[in-house]
Amino acid sequence: MTPTGLTIAVPRGALFAPSLDLLDGLGVDTAPIRENDRRLIFPELGVITTRPSDVPTYVEHGAADLGITGKDVLLEQADREVYELLDLRYGYCRMIVAARDGDDPLGEPLRRRGTVRIATKYPRIATDYFTGTGRQAEIVEVKGSVEIGPLTGLVDAIVDLTASGRTLAENHLVEHEQIVECTARLIANPVSHKLKASAIDSLVDKLRAAVAGTEPTGTPGGGAPAP
Repeated sequence: MTPTGLTIAVPRGALFAPSLDLLDGLGVDTAPIRENDRRLIFPELGVITTRPSDVPTYVEHGAADLGITGKDVLLEQADREVYELLDLRYGYCRMIVAARDGDDPLGEPLRRRGTVRIATKYPRIATDYFTGTGRQAEIVEVKGSVEIGPLTGLVDAIVDLTASGRTLAENHLVEHEQIVECTARLIANPVSHKLKASAIDSLVDKLRAAVAGTEPTGTPGGGAPAP
């Protein structure tokens, strides 16, 4: 039996340390996890560690009962069959539209060619946003740094996460629109949520009490470093 009676998928990266702090508060001794960067599975603790973008996959397919990941990941993977249970109120960042300073990135291209070209690591979020605002957008999916897209003429603007805005400023980009605010979220496998309802409800009650009244804080959520 694990300390919580459950298996929890914990994201590596920016959300890793605060997620382990959360588990400590639930009575899980996370010292073995913190001390071993190479080991990914801790069955005696009921913990799986993986990339934030992979957490919904493990939870959806039942390899983990619960998981922690960024709201940006959940929006981008909206077709995953998982339950979002709780806003954990850390890993705060924002999904925004940004472009070169001084440009009219959304107006002028729309007037000239009827569409705006957008680079992003989040094609679903970008597509849904521009469709929802009634604008035609050509989405260019990139895997690396999106900031160079407007600087090289590849695109008119970018959709990406930002926390401090430092990377945007360093690349002479400015925010034009905010899409959504993101924080770390607790998610559950639907079957586990039914069959292990007592254990999950108990854990959620403890976490809800722990985060009640706290302001959103921390480093960016999701899988990639944010501007």
